[in-house]
Amino acid sequence: MPIIEFKHVTFKYQGSDKPAIIDINLSIEAGEYVVITGPSGCGKTTLCRCINGLIPHFYAGELSGEIFVDGMRVRETPTSKLAKSVGMVFQDPESQLFLLTVEREVAFGLENLGLPREEIVSRVNEALELVGISHLRDRSPHELSGGEQQKVAIAACIAMKPKVLVLDEPTANLDPESAIKVLNLLSRLRESLNMTIVLVEHRLEAVAPVADRIIIMCEGRVLLDGSPRDVLVKPMVEAIGVGVPKIVRLHNELLKSNLRLKRVPLTPDEFRTALLEVI
Repeated sequence: MPIIEFKHVTFKYQGSDKPAIIDINLSIEAGEYVVITGPSGCGKTTLCRCINGLIPHFYAGELSGEIFVDGMRVRETPTSKLAKSVGMVFQDPESQLFLLTVEREVAFGLENLGLPREEIVSRVNEALELVGISHLRDRSPHELSGGEQQKVAIAACIAMKPKVLVLDEPTANLDPESAIKVLNLLSRLRESLNMTIVLVEHRLEAVAPVADRIIIMCEGRVLLDGSPRDVLVKPMVEAIGVGVPKIVRLHNELLKSNLRLKRVPLTPDEFRTALLEVI
């Protein structure tokens, strides 16, 4: 059974004229790294809210179809139970941080689970070390940079040891250097914890080389779903306003000149190697 499954899911927010997502059919296997992208307002955030149960439990509206996460039927499962399987990081990390120290922030969810003190201490230490912010444990989250705050939010999630980590544009408010650090962190966490990652992201040059799949959404529907090499070369991707990596665009220009590489490159090194193979 897939760890996440959508079956003909449509959702319309209360008071809205049209659905935010329409007839979504989607399966994500355990351990996959899936990137979701698309134009603003295409339904990416709504899809994320369905995975962690904010829809339908907190956002009012009309939901049809079925959503399953880690074997649980989302419609019938309280968010408190879903939170044990799904961690979610939002676009604005400050909206998730409200305690006086980083250590207390990371411990908060564990305390709500009623875990023994020894296990809480162990999990907090492990999460801080994995994310690389042990030195910030006594600092106030609101004194940190945006990138550091996002790392605190991620540490708070992984301390709960979820099977799925959902991130809704976690780099949107970060400078390029901080954004790359956060995205590199996700790659390390995926490798070390074998965690399923669902990432809404527009910086495709950074994530395409490490993602298993890229899902392109447009007007509430899944337009394309496949490996980055298969999806990003489609002309419709750039046509709807998605920022295709420069290396892929260069590959597409070469095709127009009848120079066909053996595979679609996603990094400069891959491009150099592929080019040397055909010239």
